[in-house]
Amino acid sequence: MTKAKEGDTVKVHYTGKLRDGSIFDSSRDGDPLEVLLGAGKMIPGFEKEVIGMSPDDTKTFEIAAGDAYGLYREELVVEVDKERVPEDLNLEIGQQLVLRQDAQAQVIRVTVKDISEEGLTLDANPPLAGEDLIFEVQLVEIVSPKV
Repeated sequence: MTKAKEGDTVKVHYTGKLRDGSIFDSSRDGDPLEVLLGAGKMIPGFEKEVIGMSPDDTKTFEIAAGDAYGLYREELVVEVDKERVPEDLNLEIGQQLVLRQDAQAQVIRVTVKDISEEGLTLDANPPLAGEDLIFEVQLVEIVSPKV
């Protein structure tokens, strides 16, 4: 039976959970995820686990935080003074914002962690940073095997 290898384009269904069992993402209610193995578009641990699977195989695996979205970094949490925040922004805790970093239009995605009289606390860590992830994956199809 054909097994997925680096360079193959595959379709997978997946469900991603945190250690507490809460689901953070799933493809089960939609189309399977199509990914080119080895292209670096997925977290590295995910691709490593799919390599070697055959169509219809299902497996469950855990990816440590360091191999997923990285460890949580306190230095990516910043306080912004109220004077630097536009008054017309209607912000809420948990809201995600896209900030322009420089003139080259590089952007940073941040999450509003706190709102106070003094200003805002913004977190530039990915939302799943510091979390160990558990995936249940089914290889649906090898779309284009590497020759």
